[in-house]
Amino acid sequence: MHSPFGQVLKAIRENEPRAISLGYDAEKYKLLAFVLSATLSGLAGSVKAIVFQLASLTDVHWTMSGEVVLMTLLGGMGTIFGPVVGAFAIVGLESYLSGFGQWVTVITGVIFVACVLAFRRGIVGELIELWHRLRRTPPAASAALREVVVAPQE
Repeated sequence: MHSPFGQVLKAIRENEPRAISLGYDAEKYKLLAFVLSATLSGLAGSVKAIVFQLASLTDVHWTMSGEVVLMTLLGGMGTIFGPVVGAFAIVGLESYLSGFGQWVTVITGVIFVACVLAFRRGIVGELIELWHRLRRTPPAASAALREVVVAPQE
């Protein structure tokens, strides 16, 4: 995101006509982003097939794409570890709820809607925002907080 390529993609996302007027070939950059995404997706699929020694039809069903988007949104878009955290959360949730049979999808959907309403930036995005908010605490307030937390028990 901070490389020149990422900055151009952000500029195209925010205001494509302006990026074009600045001299960037938006079609070329969008095509390159699509090719890069397809390459990484193909690599991930091939590694999965090699590791599990299996490539089933459920891997190419439309629900798998929805599940990947769900993992990314739940973990946090725009972060490196967000989709990883989202994947662990969704897989763990589905494993934990496996006793409910066909209701797993409905329960996962309800939990997803609740998480999206509660965590607008995703889990990792909210944690990063909380970290930044705690670091912006004024020095006087942080000193007072330190005294309260570190105060000896009498």
